[in-house]
Amino acid sequence: MASKALRLSVNDALALFLSQNLDVLIAKYGIEYSKGQQITAALFPNPVATIGTVSSFTQGRTLSKSGALSGQIQQLFELAGKRGYRIESAGYGSQSAEAAFEDAVRQLGFTVKDTYYRIQLAQRRLTLAEENRDRFARILDINTIRFKKGYIAEVDLIRIRLQMVDFQSQVIQSLQEGETARGDLRQLLRLSPNTTLELTTDLDFRRIDPDINKLRTVALDLRPDIKARRFTYSQRESDLKLAKAYRIPDVTIGAGYAVQGPQGPDNPQQWALNLGVPLPLFNRNQGGIRQAEVAVQTAEADLNKTVNLVENEVEVAYRNLLQSRRLVEAYVGGVLEDARSTFTIVERAYERGGATILDLLDAARTSRTIQQNYIEALFSYQHQLFQLESAVGQEITS
Repeated sequence: MASKALRLSVNDALALFLSQNLDVLIAKYGIEYSKGQQITAALFPNPVATIGTVSSFTQGRTLSKSGALSGQIQQLFELAGKRGYRIESAGYGSQSAEAAFEDAVRQLGFTVKDTYYRIQLAQRRLTLAEENRDRFARILDINTIRFKKGYIAEVDLIRIRLQMVDFQSQVIQSLQEGETARGDLRQLLRLSPNTTLELTTDLDFRRIDPDINKLRTVALDLRPDIKARRFTYSQRESDLKLAKAYRIPDVTIGAGYAVQGPQGPDNPQQWALNLGVPLPLFNRNQGGIRQAEVAVQTAEADLNKTVNLVENEVEVAYRNLLQSRRLVEAYVGGVLEDARSTFTIVERAYERGGATILDLLDAARTSRTIQQNYIEALFSYQHQLFQLESAVGQEITS
């Protein structure tokens, strides 16, 4: 089957991820589930209808002559604001589910962007390895001729051949890394394995100089996992109020009507009205209140833990971004070009007999190492930027 090409920028990938990723859809179902709980919390208890018959079969009496038919409807009325507390708790639960969905998007969105640029990293590695392989292929062709004419020793030719094989192995390794990353991205975007991805956003350096004080404030205000913990804490407080309200018993009010046969007592028709109230002599929901109190304490501790985690994540990500930025700027400042030009100078000197094969190989390895380290530093900088955005909870543009 022919593969289908799909051109994607990083923003296109994020949009496709939000619409098709199964983990996002699962998290979204959690919101709908919590809305169902809100509906349930707002419902009133159903009334209970009962119908009964009483009959005597003594002295020739039958059901039609002496029987009694009675009906009754009972309704439970909740007191002490129980329904209101349930509605309040379910509302906070729904808000917590929405924040949890946002947090799933935050974490998975980081994975999408990081995977996208891992593909670009593999592509840059591949391009560098192919350039070095092709360059040494030409050097090998020339020196094969020189060897046949007796201008160089066989050991020098072997060294060049080994170096070219090393570059070829780097080509294969980069191809494998790229295929693995593409598979990961296709899975995140829920795409067919036959889809060929063409990524249009390059792995380039864009200097970011964020304000750390502003980032700390934004993170504590906007991080969805903190919002989810806050809503959970408020929900547990509502649950505690509900548990305490259960100390007040609910009442059941009922009304009934009875019709008797012609041979029944003197009252052929009877109305009934009753009121039922549980007596809270033993069970005043002591256990439920204690459990709710512990749940509040647990939610508070979880919130404080998350706040501390977020503060540290922001700080670490910010410092790592600064270090990565310094390294990239050091390469861009001239080191990268120096490595390339040095290799070219030594190669020309080698062709004129002014440098040895060891000088050439050393220059090639140095150039390759510097360029590869630059690519790695570029990806690390981009990775740390995404880490900081994930830690803060929003995109960073300056």
